Amino acid sequence: MIELTDIKKTYLMGETEVHALNGVSLVIPDGAFVAIIGPSGSGKSTLMNVIGCLDVADEGTYKLDGQYVKDMTERQLGTIRNQKIGFIFQQFNLLPKLTAYENVELPLIYQGLSHDERKQRTIESLTKVGLADRMDHKPTELSGGQQQRVAIARALATHPTLILADEPTGNLDSQSGKEIMQMLKDLNAEGRGIVLITHDTWVASQADEQVRIVDGQIETKGRKGGAQ
Repeated sequence: MIELTDIKKTYLMGETEVHALNGVSLVIPDGAFVAIIGPSGSGKSTLMNVIGCLDVADEGTYKLDGQYVKDMTERQLGTIRNQKIGFIFQQFNLLPKLTAYENVELPLIYQGLSHDERKQRTIESLTKVGLADRMDHKPTELSGGQQQRVAIARALATHPTLILADEPTGNLDSQSGKEIMQMLKDLNAEGRGIVLITHDTWVASQADEQVRIVDGQIETKGRKGGAQ
């Protein structure tokens, strides 16, 4: 599904050039569960933004489902983000004035689905994450773990083939974090690809493959049982 070749991304911080990604090459097949791990400032969030079509590389090529991302228009990139990729963020990114139901339904409105289809998918997704009895609650009425479950339900509702999770347990207590990780493992077992960004070695160990990034370059990558 994901094929990155010699990806480079540079930012300007004042007059200083920061090479966030400096020649990253990576292949992630359909249905894989991969953790991208590295210290703060290593480039892992920039890599997630490129994979998620939230940002475009300065150099190199990125093929998603066999299509070159660089050739896509902003509209096409928006369609991919809305239909192929589900996002889960550390800060949950829920709209505070909307209920759990409304937060999950929102991307489906952008997809142009009918009211009945939106309702079915929204209820189905919230039920799947154990929040059938919290649909009318706003984010401030939910615990951190419940808010992250709403975010997962929102990601699931669009029926994505790939889920990108950026530090999904970062703002949670250890028990809630374990529950969220189990949920991601279950989703992967159902066939969804998961790419997880984390600095937490335990969280990374839950994935089938780990990719360690340091100073914008891949330092090691390997499956459970040892690096390659």
